[in-house]
Amino acid sequence: MTHNDVRLIRTRLAVLAAVLITLWSYAAYVSSQDAVDLLRIRALADTLGQPIDRLILSLQTERRITAETIAGAGAATPELVGARDATDRAAAEIREFTEGRDLRLLSAGAVRDRAGELVRRLDGLGTTRSRMDTGRLGLAAAIDGYDEVVDVAFRVYGPEWGAYESGLAADTRAVIALARARELLAREDTLVSAALTGARLGADERRRLTALVGVQRYANAEAAAGLPSDGRAEQQRLAASPEFTALLALEDRLLLQSGTANALAGVTVQDWRTAADTALGTLQTLVTDTARSSVERATPGAAVLIARTGAVVGLGLIVVLVLLLSWAGTIRRLTEELTRPKAAAPAPAPQDAPAPPAAPPSGGGAERELFLGLTRRNQVLLRDQLSVLDLMQRRERSTEETGELFQLDHLTTRIRRNVEKLITLAGATPARRWRRPVPLLDVARGAVAEVPDYHRVLIAPHWPWSLAGPAVTDVIHLLAELIENALVFSGEDTTVRVSGEHRPQGCAVLVVDDGPGLDAAALAEANHLLGNPPPDGPPAGLTGWYAAAVLAGRCGAHVSLRPSPRGGTAAIVLLPARLVTVTDTGRAPAGAPPDTPYPAARTDLPGPSGDGALPTRVRQPGPIGPEHGRTSLDTVEMPVARTARRHQ
Repeated sequence: MTHNDVRLIRTRLAVLAAVLITLWSYAAYVSSQDAVDLLRIRALADTLGQPIDRLILSLQTERRITAETIAGAGAATPELVGARDATDRAAAEIREFTEGRDLRLLSAGAVRDRAGELVRRLDGLGTTRSRMDTGRLGLAAAIDGYDEVVDVAFRVYGPEWGAYESGLAADTRAVIALARARELLAREDTLVSAALTGARLGADERRRLTALVGVQRYANAEAAAGLPSDGRAEQQRLAASPEFTALLALEDRLLLQSGTANALAGVTVQDWRTAADTALGTLQTLVTDTARSSVERATPGAAVLIARTGAVVGLGLIVVLVLLLSWAGTIRRLTEELTRPKAAAPAPAPQDAPAPPAAPPSGGGAERELFLGLTRRNQVLLRDQLSVLDLMQRRERSTEETGELFQLDHLTTRIRRNVEKLITLAGATPARRWRRPVPLLDVARGAVAEVPDYHRVLIAPHWPWSLAGPAVTDVIHLLAELIENALVFSGEDTTVRVSGEHRPQGCAVLVVDDGPGLDAAALAEANHLLGNPPPDGPPAGLTGWYAAAVLAGRCGAHVSLRPSPRGGTAAIVLLPARLVTVTDTGRAPAGAPPDTPYPAARTDLPGPSGDGALPTRVRQPGPIGPEHGRTSLDTVEMPVARTARRHQ
């Protein structure tokens, strides 16, 4: 593995780490957001919700007593002083909240602002009290002043109290709505109590009372609809109780008499006080009980939510850290392998000692990639082969079966080529080999049979040579590698031409394509690789040239590239004289027994460029057996047209 490979792995792992951290951060944010909202609601309820409730109750009591005092034209009573003290104590708790710094409420800035506005209104409440004590404040102005402070207190319950969409948030909103309905009843109580104390109900007070009764009844119905089942049942029970029935009867009487001269006839202070105090008390009890039961129901769900958040944030962080540390260890090991000094080369063996067998090439990254690529190609070819066989099994015998058999034969030939090439590149020798010379034309046709798009290959008809048997396998694979490379790098509408030429030192096989060709730098690099294959595996992207160089080195051939006259590239395979012999047509090659004549290359059979040409396995004529000096291994693959095969 090179430094570039390590750098590439490091870059990929860095990208994966960034993606992993981003995904964990998003998951942690989404999971923790619900928990944070829940904790904020609980913290607001504990630190501000209860003081706000006490303040509203105190303001309602002080407002009613103040209105009764003004209507009766009397001075401040001990009851009014006590109500003011209760309001001041509740206001002190609100001030403490606005001045404190609870870590659980750091994100509740809007709530603090509304609570601060409430404190400023409470500070102005002293002016209202002074004007009332000196008789400079009217009844309507006093009631309106207290109503505004209560409205500001209710506005403290902003959207933050229901931000977390759950049963607890829905119950919280329902409880607040029920408390607002109680406030409307308290305002009605203040207005009626003042009218009964002053024994008069003016036109403005009558209109205000009519509006308050209608809005209060509607708000009660709406709040009851949002309560949980147990709270709704309790509210309905209270609405049907004698106390509420008495209050409704008194309200109806006041509304019916509001247009008469004596609107308060038949309604006494004692009757109203009993009905109003009972209704207000039961409503406050319902608000408190509903809030408590909501918290109890939400506690198990809150525990599950907190546990889930902890699992996602905590366990997810542990997994991320473990993966990052393992990746860092992998990078460190790879870097140490690159920087570790290589072991000293072993001492040369004595001259009389036998040479050890050649070791297979080391499993470097590029070479391993080559082997894996060839194996994957085998898998694809086998899959295609099985598909063809499946079609043959599903259908009765027909004329199409012959074509499928040809396809199956071709796929099998290509698979065998990949397997034998793997064995060769690993430093071993394939089991399939020849003992006798084979016509070079048959060797060229066997190479064409091992490549796809064989129908685009043209083979010259005249090949007056035979190739030595031990070199046949390597030369077939060598030519197949060059022919396939030429097919890949040339257009689908072009052909690749294969021919042979006489050379003083033997003969040359030329593979010429009509592709775009190679520039001078790429041509020089390829020729250098073909003449000097690196011992540690092929360079990236040049596995085809590397395989050709290894195969040429095994059989003693020499491969070089040059520009083609027609613009493409010509690959020249120089076969030395010790591998080839010149043969005459109809004569056996030199050294063959007279009783087993070896035929010359058959030029009467159409080549791969013929119509419908497909490869098939053809045996050379003559008897097979040890007594005749030939075995079943003396075969060669030749692309033969279907028509030609049927006539053989």
